[in-house]
Amino acid sequence: MRKLSVLVALSAAMAASTAARSEEIRARLIGYQEVPSVSTVASGEFEGQINRNEDAIDYELTFSGLQGTVTQSHIHFGQRSVAGSIVIWLCGTGTTQPLAGPPGTQTCPQSGTIHGTITAANVVAASMTSQQIVAGELGEVIAAIRAGVAYANVHTNLSTGGEIRGQLRASHRDKDRD
Repeated sequence: MRKLSVLVALSAAMAASTAARSEEIRARLIGYQEVPSVSTVASGEFEGQINRNEDAIDYELTFSGLQGTVTQSHIHFGQRSVAGSIVIWLCGTGTTQPLAGPPGTQTCPQSGTIHGTITAANVVAASMTSQQIVAGELGEVIAAIRAGVAYANVHTNLSTGGEIRGQLRASHRDKDRD
């Protein structure tokens, strides 16, 4: 009986620990995932964590080998093999719109790593109004990531629609949205 009590207590502690942890998201960015596909030697990696309160995503984006000059990077709302609206700017270039991004957007390097924290303030309205994500809806972006319908990409002057792209995957996928 004592072993059963210890096992139950251990299981409860593990469940509580899992609930308190952040949720990982990631994507491997390559040219073949772009729409249309791009033949490039470039690659990248997006890694992030949705915090347990679901009010922030800490991320790191690393990329290299881009054949064009980097112009911007985003998270888009769109399923695999479909171009979707920008919902979060990760970095931009220049000093004015549209390449600079919203105020406070960090500057893109030609290669390397950027990192930051995404909050509701970073979510911009989907440009395709039929997609129905409005500014500030971080919960909707998180739901899209969990459903597998959000991607990160890096745009260049040679591939204005994006040179590399990766579909974001969450460690706690929403099984009801498949």
